[in-house]
Amino acid sequence: MAHLSSARHLQRAKDLADARYADALTVDDMAEAAGVSRAHFSREFRREFGDSPHAYLLTRRLERAAALLRTTDLSVAEVCMSVGWQSVGSFTTSFTRMFGKPPTAYRASFPPASLMAMIPDCVVRAYGRPKHRTFGEDRARASD
Repeated sequence: MAHLSSARHLQRAKDLADARYADALTVDDMAEAAGVSRAHFSREFRREFGDSPHAYLLTRRLERAAALLRTTDLSVAEVCMSVGWQSVGSFTTSFTRMFGKPPTAYRASFPPASLMAMIPDCVVRAYGRPKHRTFGEDRARASD
């Protein structure tokens, strides 16, 4: 039963990392969420989840960055900052280590985000129509 309650506390810290990966979250913050000391937390987290808390947090950040690179047109620097990295250089190095290619090459291997935007044809046609019509219907409405 002690293992179950310990795992629940660890899960709380893992959930914190999942929810606030972009914040300046530290292992101390995660240990506090679990309600245990930093050293004990790091040991138990690694035993339970297979990664150190720091490595887990970096993995979450890199996974989110990869999703942003695939689905948005944000610059690499904007993606870097939005997932909690402070340096584009260290972000690029870590990203390359995890995904096997730098962020720009990773993005280039996917279709542009603009092609993924699903806009119904009726909306495209409506916005493609001229704003000022020269047909008699506009004059007929004005006189009504």
